[in-house]
Amino acid sequence: MEVLSSRVLLRPVKLAATQTFYRDVLGLAVSREFGSGEHRGVVFFLGNGMLEVSGTREPDTASTLVLWIQVRDVHAELRRLADLGVDVVREARTEPWGLIEGWIHDPDGTRIVVVQVPENHPIRRDVREL
Repeated sequence: MEVLSSRVLLRPVKLAATQTFYRDVLGLAVSREFGSGEHRGVVFFLGNGMLEVSGTREPDTASTLVLWIQVRDVHAELRRLADLGVDVVREARTEPWGLIEGWIHDPDGTRIVVVQVPENHPIRRDVREL
């Protein structure tokens, strides 16, 4: 298989609230929008990937999706999100595998792992100048 592009598809219960969360609270840039009215979908840039928030699922259907989002400073980002009213489900801590992780949820309960990769960690790939 030759993969040319990919994205994560999220089908929330609360479409508008979830789109607002990713756009206005997390501050993800919009790649494109499609459809109209209550069926409008939004595709967000998600680092080197894409997150499409479109369609819906039944309220009693739990989301099994977990998003992993790398940031430069997990503690500062969790403070910023808490100041915006986001419930920090788990404060940042260093995991046994060396990453610093904190957890939040989107309006539908989808878990988002906010991650900082320490400079000396073997998966460090961010080579941009600070």
